Amino acid sequence: MTTIREARCACGALSLRAGGDPVRISVCHCLDCKRRTGSAFAWNATYESGAIAVDGTHATWHTTSDEGFWARHHFCPACGVYVFYEIERRPGMISVPAGAFADPDFPPPRVDVYEERRCPWLPELPLPHE
Repeated sequence: MTTIREARCACGALSLRAGGDPVRISVCHCLDCKRRTGSAFAWNATYESGAIAVDGTHATWHTTSDEGFWARHHFCPACGVYVFYEIERRPGMISVPAGAFADPDFPPPRVDVYEERRCPWLPELPLPHE
């Protein structure tokens, strides 16, 4: 039986369904993720694009990383909450902020990204670094 998870924005106008397990679950400490989440890090789940079905209208804006790679951020135009994004470094993949699933049992991260930008007051996670 395939697990189906639903992520949505705060007002419910934009949602997505993700089928199966994520291919990657990460904690990211990059400055873009910190700005995107308004937090000290981001907790992200990445799926193959074919496992994602989006429902509702979304707005998109583009950014470029420090290394020159693009990212497309998709968010609800009504409430402004991010629901998914795509990055050039992972073609054919869609990432979802894990908090958008609002599931206390969502699997924990398996990789730590941009560890060198981790806030010094955060405890170090016993995860592989990328």
